Amino acid sequence: MGNPMKVAIIDDAQLNVTLLQHLVRKLADCEPVCFTDSVAGLAWCLENTPDLLVVDYMMPQLSGIDLTEKFRERYPDIPVLMVTANHETELRHQALRIGVTDFLNKPLDNTEFLARAKNMLALHQSRKKLADKAVWLKEEVDKATAEIAAQNREIAARERETIFCLAKAAEYRDPETGAHILRMAHYSKHIARYMGLPEEQLELLLEAAPMHDVGKVGTPDMILLKPGKLTEAEFSIMKQHATIGYEILNTSNSHVLKEAASIALNHHEKFDGTGYPGKKKGNEIPLFARIVAVADVFDALTSERPYKKPWSIEQAIQYLRDNSGSHFDPDCVDAFFSEFEEVLAIKNRFVDEQMDVRDRVLE
Repeated sequence: MGNPMKVAIIDDAQLNVTLLQHLVRKLADCEPVCFTDSVAGLAWCLENTPDLLVVDYMMPQLSGIDLTEKFRERYPDIPVLMVTANHETELRHQALRIGVTDFLNKPLDNTEFLARAKNMLALHQSRKKLADKAVWLKEEVDKATAEIAAQNREIAARERETIFCLAKAAEYRDPETGAHILRMAHYSKHIARYMGLPEEQLELLLEAAPMHDVGKVGTPDMILLKPGKLTEAEFSIMKQHATIGYEILNTSNSHVLKEAASIALNHHEKFDGTGYPGKKKGNEIPLFARIVAVADVFDALTSERPYKKPWSIEQAIQYLRDNSGSHFDPDCVDAFFSEFEEVLAIKNRFVDEQMDVRDRVLE
């Protein structure tokens, strides 16, 4: 058995206290705690949390109304049974307003007292159990939430590992990757920031952008590594990397890889509808892909390739400006040139020699 329920009895008349004490002892699993001094009785209640308060209305020092009012400041839900010889309606209304749960009239009817006290205690115990259950449920929810957060962190780590593996696979096949994917990913984040995207979108783009050219793992070396200009037939094969990348990445349920798939498919679309593979136009092109298009072309222009020497920064800037509104979304171009020294810092941070994608792809 647990601890007995405590019934506080406060009445300045010892005879009444003795009677109430006797009745409470008839209740199952109950222990009376009795006071003839209302101040001492209230002090005990505030320190010990009774399960039921039985209080007389008319007492010196603290009346039953005053005592109940102070009791309710501490215990809004513990039942209060007031014993009174006063039948005035206004008194009862006042007592109810300050929190008395029920009344008993003097002289006491023993059977009525036992029934009402038993019902009040049962109701209070039910409330306590509900409160305890609510605390237990909160604890269980907190534990489950913590477990889910840990699982999400593990999933995110696996996603980053997948991104690394895919990026590394592309790096082994294509000289345009390596430091290129780091620079263009950070250029993309720079553009997104100055377009006003929220922080979680910036981080999502930073993780997804490196996968834009993963479809080149399906491009033959004779085309991918050709030092000269591609023929029309060769370029048709090269263009397939956008669809191949989408098909590779879109098989995952990962939010990051889904966004990466969309970028892979759409980053060669042009704002005026002349791009590939879908000839999408304007806002038909997903925003992340429009952003990556600017970042990707700028870095490709300013980097050495088997088929060309690097352009100067000034030439690349002019190219972006000349093609704003045709190849590129003008808003993305404008955002790219916001605080342009940050772009130059990214370019200097990630150099082509001896870059380790795993260590730095998500920095």
